Amino acid sequence: MLLWLTGIVVLVLAGAAIAAGPLMSRVEQPKYDVISRDGDFEIRAYAPMIIAQAEVQGARKPAIEEGFRIVGAYIFGANQAKAKIAMTAPVQQQASAATAPDDGVASDRWSVSFVMPSTWSLDTLPPPADTRIKLTAQPAQRMVALTFSGSYSDGILAEKTRELRDYAQRKGLTVTGAPLLAFYNPPWTLPMLRRNEVMLACGC
Repeated sequence: MLLWLTGIVVLVLAGAAIAAGPLMSRVEQPKYDVISRDGDFEIRAYAPMIIAQAEVQGARKPAIEEGFRIVGAYIFGANQAKAKIAMTAPVQQQASAATAPDDGVASDRWSVSFVMPSTWSLDTLPPPADTRIKLTAQPAQRMVALTFSGSYSDGILAEKTRELRDYAQRKGLTVTGAPLLAFYNPPWTLPMLRRNEVMLACGC
């Protein structure tokens, strides 16, 4: 009986994950050109973008959950115009400059952000009702990125950040700032179907 129930649960979760694939493919993502690709590593040229971000304190996992709730409320209509803004991917997380560690995860202060859909501008986006949310225009920039699936535990993220820094060093890339962590999928996505990334700004 237990084995049968386990099988049903696995099938339901797998079905939900498969169904989420086409849904996520319709969600807008930041625009970039791939300058070079080397296995799971890419150098990307990102177009200018606007982000909605919230600064939160605490360990990485509870911080991204709190930040998601804050910024998610803004795009779901908790703004001065009560306007709904389309969901985008990924959810981004970055240690604040003052506390940023080399491994990208051992911080107690974080910025959690969504990129705003390209149909909006700073002039047309509704002002946040929550003063913790800031709307910021980011200029075009180049990033070196490492894409991976599976778990995004603190240990895995620290390991992937080290791999990315080692790769940048081998290639002679000058990287700056704290690692940017990017998570593209809903929480119920099966680990092997997830798209996770660690990125560093680079002069490349």
